[in-house]
Amino acid sequence: MVLDWFKKVSKDYPKFWENYLENFESEPDPSKPKRYVVFDCETTGLDYRKDVILSIGAVTVIDSSVIVNDSLELFLKQAIYKPEVASIHGILKEGKEEKIVEAEAVIRFLEFIKNATLIGHNVNFDIEMINQALKRLDVGKLKNDSMDTDAMYQKFKGLQEDQHSTLDELCKVLKVERSDRHTASGDAFITALVFLKLKKRLLIG
Repeated sequence: MVLDWFKKVSKDYPKFWENYLENFESEPDPSKPKRYVVFDCETTGLDYRKDVILSIGAVTVIDSSVIVNDSLELFLKQAIYKPEVASIHGILKEGKEEKIVEAEAVIRFLEFIKNATLIGHNVNFDIEMINQALKRLDVGKLKNDSMDTDAMYQKFKGLQEDQHSTLDELCKVLKVERSDRHTASGDAFITALVFLKLKKRLLIG
């Protein structure tokens, strides 16, 4: 039950947030492989102050593999519905997907990511969307390290900071098949494949 997670365990924070913070209390075990979580949010728009999350897709990457059975896909109940963006992501206000409230989605996302390094294409936007949802729960911001595939490609090609590439452009250059594009889980999986190719080229462990 979501309400159980809001039970106060300290003066300041609910239980779900205390549990999340505990993931950062000890140093990572160097004998264990580093865990990355590649994620994407489908939203009602690009203004993090006004728009809201419609779905979250995430998948784990360890070493040189996408761990497809360690993934997450969530659809949120739509407090804001914009029919003009439904044609892009295909998420209808009353679609067939099981939808949950924003608070439950964010809590389940925190449980999934733990202290993993977060990966995304233009990841700062997705992180800010999550942080805005956390703000509505009256807790802090995400603590995870993050890496951006656009910035990784800039570094690989020696591009300037203002020379950006879309995810579609990186898929074409790196020969990654684009399937299930513009769904959160589909974009997270595609970004994971792009990340693995750039990770190998940049010799990231």
